[in-house]
Amino acid sequence: MCIRDSYRKFLRILEWYPPIPFYYGWFVLGLAGCATFAATGSSQVVLGGVQDFIIEDMGWSRSTLAFAATAGTWASGLITPIVGNLADRYGPRGLMPIGLLIAGIAFFLLSGIDSVTQYYVAYIMGRAISNPVLIGVVPRTVAVNFFRRRRNIVLAISSTIRPVSGAINIMLFSLVASYSGWRVAYRYLGILCVTLVLPLMWLLRRRPEDIGLLPDGADAVAQTTGSETSSIGNRSSLLEPEFSWTVKEAFKTRALWCIVITSAIGTVASSSVGFGLKPYLLESGISQTQAAAVLSLGTVLALGNVIWGVLADRITPRKCLIVATAVAAIMDVFLITVDSLSSAYLFAVIWGLSSGSVGSLEHMMIAQYYGRDSYGSILGAFGPMQTMALGLGPGLGAVIRDVTGSYDMLYVSMAGLYLVGTVLILLSTPPARPFRSPAEPTLINK
Repeated sequence: MCIRDSYRKFLRILEWYPPIPFYYGWFVLGLAGCATFAATGSSQVVLGGVQDFIIEDMGWSRSTLAFAATAGTWASGLITPIVGNLADRYGPRGLMPIGLLIAGIAFFLLSGIDSVTQYYVAYIMGRAISNPVLIGVVPRTVAVNFFRRRRNIVLAISSTIRPVSGAINIMLFSLVASYSGWRVAYRYLGILCVTLVLPLMWLLRRRPEDIGLLPDGADAVAQTTGSETSSIGNRSSLLEPEFSWTVKEAFKTRALWCIVITSAIGTVASSSVGFGLKPYLLESGISQTQAAAVLSLGTVLALGNVIWGVLADRITPRKCLIVATAVAAIMDVFLITVDSLSSAYLFAVIWGLSSGSVGSLEHMMIAQYYGRDSYGSILGAFGPMQTMALGLGPGLGAVIRDVTGSYDMLYVSMAGLYLVGTVLILLSTPPARPFRSPAEPTLINK
């Protein structure tokens, strides 16, 4: 009896959540953002920004670390379909604490390595798990599960957490490494990951229904009363239920394949242009420091995703994506003419705002077209293609540069890829729904 009572008390403790004065979905989004911040310590951009500390100490070549980044990214692509399916079944509460624990162990292992083999094993393990569980698929399911009316803006916010976290981690890692060494920096990242495990295990939830709410914070009681008005001060009405597609149904539609292909070619284009941007600017007579600043500006302007999220609510994600891919194509061609610092900054601003939004807008389209029940599985299904494209972009760009002897053909080619994406999104009109009942009634604001 005592064991049974203790078990019941334990379950009650696990189901407790803090009585916060705002919608709990925002709190869950913040917790997921903390996990993303910790996990970006294993991202390509952070490794690229801190690699000099490791190279100087270990005497390795840059290609050694570059191959580790590529292998880790491709490994994450292989397990992304599995993670996507698990995300739909168990949500962030079931996956993110485990992901943090594995990432923490990987960081601790990295802090104690003394060979290339050990580094590859530890880094690939951390990167493969962190990318889909803590950075990509699972955090986005939080936005889709907890929000409907605000889904576009929340997906945009979720998409900005990764680049911002990466930029902060580069600075923090570099600061710690400068005073205490890169091994200590990895150790701090490990401590951060492990520290977050219990709070996320305790406070995260799979869906708002777990705590008696509906997406956006509507009272679930209204769902069962039959009343047209919810309990939230007459602000919400019970309207048409949200329809959710199965993975099989979604992949039978032209729209999804158009989005998937656009995602792949857009990733190739953005990664190849970004990877080759600094050396191209150096060839154009721009200094090392100035070229780095231009690249950083273009990357940080992924913060513009929030603006795109607001616009998507007004004119639909599809129309925004058409504009973004077309502008990115124009800016790739414009890059050929860049011969001064001012024109380089102009490129960075417009290119960062356009190309940096493509992935976020694609995820908005998928959520809008196919609902939330299989959202993680759909993202996971084309995850391998996306990660292969991410790894392919820099290498493809380098080959084109070496074969042609200049960057002009590279940027024209990538502009062409963006234009292909523009045409595909023009063709990706909303698909006709399968003939069956919607899965869930949802309260939305009048």
